[in-house]
Formats: sequence, C-alpha cells, structure tokens
Amino acid sequence: MSSSKLFLKLVPSLWCSKWRITESARQQLWHHGPSSAPLDAFEILVENYEFNENKEFCLAFGRAASVLKGLPFTVVRVNDIEGLPWMGERVKEIIEDILEEGESSKVKAVQNNENYRSIKLFTSVFGVGLKTSDKWYRMGLRTLEEVKCNKNLTLTRMQKAGFLYYDDLISSVSKAEADAATWIVQDTVWKILPNAIVTLTGSFRRGKQTGHDVDFLITVPGSRQEEELLHTVIDIWKKQELLLYYDLIESTFENTKLPSRKVDALDHFQKCFAILKVHKEGVNKGSAVRSKVFAEEETKDWKAIRVDLVVTPFEHYAFALLGWTGSRQFERDLRRYATHERKMMLDNHALYDKTKKIFLSAANEEEIFSHLGLDYLEPWERNA
Repeated sequence: MSSSKLFLKLVPSLWCSKWRITESARQQLWHHGPSSAPLDAFEILVENYEFNENKEFCLAFGRAASVLKGLPFTVVRVNDIEGLPWMGERVKEIIEDILEEGESSKVKAVQNNENYRSIKLFTSVFGVGLKTSDKWYRMGLRTLEEVKCNKNLTLTRMQKAGFLYYDDLISSVSKAEADAATWIVQDTVWKILPNAIVTLTGSFRRGKQTGHDVDFLITVPGSRQEEELLHTVIDIWKKQELLLYYDLIESTFENTKLPSRKVDALDHFQKCFAILKVHKEGVNKGSAVRSKVFAEEETKDWKAIRVDLVVTPFEHYAFALLGWTGSRQFERDLRRYATHERKMMLDNHALYDKTKKIFLSAANEEEIFSHLGLDYLEPWERNA
C-alpha cells in the first residue's frame, strides 16, 4: 500500500478527497437530505464529550463526523457506511436511530441536559473557556443575564468585551465581511511594510462562505522587520477608532527547540487577538460583489468582528500556514500521521525527522506534504 493510500485510510478528514468534489457541492449534499441529521448529531456529541473532557469519545465521534462530512453521497441506509473508517457500533447505532426514528435518543438526552446547555451558552461568550463555564454552572448560574448581574464575579477584559459585543460575535462572519477585514488588515500592514505577505487563513482559506472569526498570517521575506509590526498596527487602529479590543501576545518562539508532541499545542509566534470595527462601506469596498449584509436599516453602520493576527519568521511561514489553515481535525490527524507513520514531529513551527535527527525545510505547503510522502491537498480539501 502506498503512503498516500495509507494516509487516506488513517486520516478520516482526507478519506474522501479522491473524489475532488468542490466545497459548494459538498455543502449542497450535506444540507439537503437525511445525511445532515447524523452529521449534526455527531457534532453535538463531540461538543458534549469535549465539555466533559472525554478525549477518547471526543476523538472517536470527531473522526466519524469528519468521514461523514466528506462523503460525496447522501446516507439513506446504514449499509451505506459499510467499509468506511471509524464507523464503530456506537456510530452505527446513532445513524440507524436517526434514519429510522428521525432522531437519536442519546443525542436528544444531551441536548436536554442542563449542564450541556449551560456550558454551551457560557462558552459562546468570547473569552470564556470550559473551566470558567463549569465554575459558573457550579455557582448555580444558568443564563448570561445571571452572570452579568452577579456581583461576586470579576470578569476579565476579554470577557467584558465578549459580553459587550455578544450579539455581533455570536453571529457568523460572512465572506463579504471577511473580505472587508482583509482589506483593512492588508491596507494597514502594507503601509508599514509594503513587502509583507498577508494571508487570509482558517475556514475562509478552505473555501467556506461563513466563519466564526477571521485569521491572518503575516510574514516579511528576507528580514526580521516583522518584530514590531503588530505594535504599529495596533497604534494605527486605535487612532482610527477601529480597535474595540485587543490582546497582544509576544513571541516566545526563540525558546522553542523541537516541534511539540501535543497535537493541539499552540504555537509560540507573536499574535494579536482583536475585535475590529468593520464599517458598512468597508464591506462594500472589501468585497468583489456588493454585499447585502447591511441591506436592512440598522441602528449602527458597523459590526464587531473577531480578527486574529499571527506574525511568523519567513523561514517558518509554510508550517504556520499549514497549521493556521486547518481544519482542526485535519491538523490533528496530520500530526498523528507524521508521528506514528513517518517518525517525524510536525507543528506550526517546523517538521523534525526523529530518525535522521534533522529539521526538514519547506518553502511552501507542497514541500511539507512531500516530506511526509503524501499527495498535496488543496486548502478546500482539508475541511473536517
């Protein structure tokens, strides 16, 4: 078996890439027909297992959801999933219940669980993680209004911003809004460093039409001029009154030696987590087609959008681009494959060959795939 075929067997998020169907076609298949119900069900289960920190089941159902999401056909019978990877008995039972009864009793029980509903609600607030959500739940809090009115709580700056701009931040970011944010980021960065490379990453680079936030990777070829870049960007946005919130995290990259052994480890590059004010005219200016996002009359002519900026040294750009493009499940399985099948370590910083005890350089993503013995996959083929 070739390494590429082995990888397709091991990695569910890539299993169906051989069909090369477009992202729009995949979306149409999934949102019209019975198979969308199993997918939604598994994502609910994955979320619940993640809330309860059950890594085993979270991974198992996450892989199953990845396989189902990539199928180029509608699942109408349990037999349709025979021979597919990661379709264990628990998975088959849930699919069978949904196909026969229209819903799964196990999934319904999760949806009706007070703990699940509360944690899901609390974690929808920017800056609120699982530990904080669990703490609020144990305090007897069940609604966001109860949290905001509780005088015994001290919210962080990030959480205060999350509540202040909650309605905007929980709504999906459209492609037009992402284009508007891209125009703002590129215009600002290029005024400072005209030769900088500014790349839209995340779900929008994978061809999605909506997302939760907008991620950018920034690098400057042939220099280390990028080190003070984010500080200057922040100052400019403050003066323009575009910056509603920001958290600047300085680089600790120089202190790292090997790629992390943890598949979900964060990188050590300088980054800024921000909430940016995107105006109506910015959406029109940044989009190739005039957006209908602001077609209706609104009380304000802007929307608060989460924007993440990551700055990387040029020689590590390809690895950071691969990591920040995602998807999360794709990256998890790619790194597991590198470790278990190739005796390598891969993260957002580098690729290390443990057998030869050398770092493998890469000028682009194609070279990283080549080092791993894999066929290159376009960003839109990495959705999972």
